[in-house]
Amino acid sequence: MIKVGLTGGIGAGKSTVARTFVEQGAYLVDSDAIAREVVAPGSAGLAALVEAFGPEILDDHGALDRAALAARAFTDAQSTQKLNAVTHPLIGARTAELFAAAPDDAIILHDVPLLVENGMAPLYDAVVVVHTDADVRLDRLVQHRGMDREDARQRIDKQATDEQRREVADIWLVNHGSPEELAAEALRVWNEELIPLRDKKSGA
Repeated sequence: MIKVGLTGGIGAGKSTVARTFVEQGAYLVDSDAIAREVVAPGSAGLAALVEAFGPEILDDHGALDRAALAARAFTDAQSTQKLNAVTHPLIGARTAELFAAAPDDAIILHDVPLLVENGMAPLYDAVVVVHTDADVRLDRLVQHRGMDREDARQRIDKQATDEQRREVADIWLVNHGSPEELAAEALRVWNEELIPLRDKKSGA
């Protein structure tokens, strides 16, 4: 078993790489999906958030209104700390459960957008970074996701720099072409780098 951390700036093409790895048999642990799961309707996590921030963070269907939560949780450091105190232990516990359930010969793919920002690189046997220049990512977010250009720029600026990502990258995947070209390169990485790394660690 090996643990592979996958990261990259918003709009870099990380989902294409993750999908390619999963198609080849990777055991996916998706941090964004876990973050949504632990505060799903009816969960203890959502109840704890309501207790901390009030029922105004719920939408008309009783689900979490993320914009309403953000308006309360990111106003100051104390509020953000309160949010993290609720969500981080739940996310950590669920992540540990999923890791423990992986097969012994698995290549665990931990998809973590903020891997670099949270100092998580030492946790993995390999870190894969999907890289695309910031200007290209900005155009993709505006054209393909319909994001406001200034909002997209602010999100990019809040994330780690290319230099910070390169410092922790074991595998640097450059995405300046089509999704098909990126998928082909990801497949090469799977076959030529990740499979041999798993086999070497297992003594195969």
